[in-house]
Amino acid sequence: MKSDLLSNIYNPADLRLLDETQLPQLAKELRDFIIDIVSVKEGHLGASLGVIELTIALHYVFNTPEDLLVWDVGHQAYGHKILTERREIFHTNRQIDGISGFPKRSESIYDTFGVGHSSTSISAALGMAIASKLKGDTDKQHIAVIGDASIASGMAFEGLNHAGVTDANVLVILNDNAIGIDPSVGALKKYLTAVKNGKNPKQNNIIKSLNFDYSGPIDGHDLPALIKELNRLKKIKGPKFLHIVTTKGKGLQQAEENQVKYHAPGKFDASTGEILLKSEENLPPKYQDVFGLTILDLARKNKNIIGITPAMPSGSSLKFMMDEIPERAFDVGIAEQHAVTLAAGMTTQGMIVYCTIYSTFLQRAYDQVIHDVALQDLPVIFCLDRAGLVGEDGATHHGIFDIVYLRAIPNMIICAPINEIALQNILYTAQLGLNHPIAIRYPRGRGVIPNWEVENFGHYEKIIIGQANCLKQGTKTAVLSTGTIGNNVTLAINQCSNPETIAHFDFPFIKPLDSNTLHFIFSNFERIITIEDGTINGGFGSAILEFAAANNFKNKIEVLGIPDVFIEHGTVSQLQQLCKIDVKSLINLFSNETK
Repeated sequence: MKSDLLSNIYNPADLRLLDETQLPQLAKELRDFIIDIVSVKEGHLGASLGVIELTIALHYVFNTPEDLLVWDVGHQAYGHKILTERREIFHTNRQIDGISGFPKRSESIYDTFGVGHSSTSISAALGMAIASKLKGDTDKQHIAVIGDASIASGMAFEGLNHAGVTDANVLVILNDNAIGIDPSVGALKKYLTAVKNGKNPKQNNIIKSLNFDYSGPIDGHDLPALIKELNRLKKIKGPKFLHIVTTKGKGLQQAEENQVKYHAPGKFDASTGEILLKSEENLPPKYQDVFGLTILDLARKNKNIIGITPAMPSGSSLKFMMDEIPERAFDVGIAEQHAVTLAAGMTTQGMIVYCTIYSTFLQRAYDQVIHDVALQDLPVIFCLDRAGLVGEDGATHHGIFDIVYLRAIPNMIICAPINEIALQNILYTAQLGLNHPIAIRYPRGRGVIPNWEVENFGHYEKIIIGQANCLKQGTKTAVLSTGTIGNNVTLAINQCSNPETIAHFDFPFIKPLDSNTLHFIFSNFERIITIEDGTINGGFGSAILEFAAANNFKNKIEVLGIPDVFIEHGTVSQLQQLCKIDVKSLINLFSNETK
């Protein structure tokens, strides 16, 4: 019986005590450990399974944490976490008060750079390498591990472009598996495929042209070959580039065969790999599917409709349109800036463009939203998926800043529908013709209307831009909500001690605000409570406070939302409770309001 190696490894110093011949056994144990934990606790699976050998080789060859290792995105870093003093607490991964699902500087000295978004590793590692040189530390190694989907991003090219004209001691490792979350796209992907197939001559190597010492491609699952090459490269000074070829999901057959589904499969049987499906009978739809099915239906009827997503066709459900009308639906790869300006360019030519980007990723294209869209007043339709608290992905992925960063931009309409029907109606209304750009924000997860597609799909209603709705009348306190968090308000009012005193107003439009309704509210209610699933500072509640100040209203106003801290990971319900915007907290608040 083979010995248990992993249980005796606390950190990379222990790893380096092993004989190189023992490392394949360790790789198997590490894979099995990740599969066993993730099958029960959930999380990202395929990416980490694909870099097990690379992870072991990096910590075996380099003197981490003195040598600085930077992971790109972090989906691939589970093995790294387990080998760096977190094996015994790995079962808390992505759970409230547990370890993060991504590298995080405050969590470990081995996590040299915090990362949840892609394409940052080369710039960060180059910055570290230049700093080391300035401090006279010329022997320190700086390694960036980046995937082929991430290296196509503009920021990665910016890092490569700079590194190539320095003598910084930096090693870029390209983990080439032809997939991010969805399959990689674009001309660079085709180039890398040709390199892997031996069809590109050495003299035509893009990376060598950028002044890097290029080696590869080599098999990223061949531990002896990896260790040999890494030992060679660490003796070479200056910018270096190692191209390795891996299989995402390596070691679990289903994960290798269905790489998109097993990127983050949820719970599954660790022995068979079969995903444990939850019953979806009579469940409300996912908001992303409401978007995806609606835009497909609208595009069938309107030939000018275009769909664009930066590398999230499955996550945004634009894939429905991509499968049926591929000539009008575009995955541009991890290139949010390009996606926004591409949409702007199409819009100048009369196209109706739905640019669907996760709220947290639109942050990466803020200048393009201002300069290329809003300044020119182009009616691009931004569909911000994953707005609000997203749960276990944590601080890097919460979509809680979009209200604030968009509200400051002139010409921008901001809409947060309360449910599936409202989302469908604003998607329909937007394509009828707008004079300004619009951002439509909706959350991760499911809506609130069972059998939505059967009972409501396709029954569109044009809505009035900027109009609020009174959902419930009351006598004393007015609750003003925006977006799907309004459903928590409805549930809470129904369960509070004196519901007749609480009025509820839904403000689907944060910008422009319904000033007529606001004048009515401030003239008829003693107390006003605002609630949003975005940050309090500068958000919807701030807009209401600004209105009150501008109109000299003196009502007592309380603003609820996300406090001025970075919210960590946990379930959405746990995080809502932390922010006191969950149903129970609202029941207590409303009940106290009536006393």
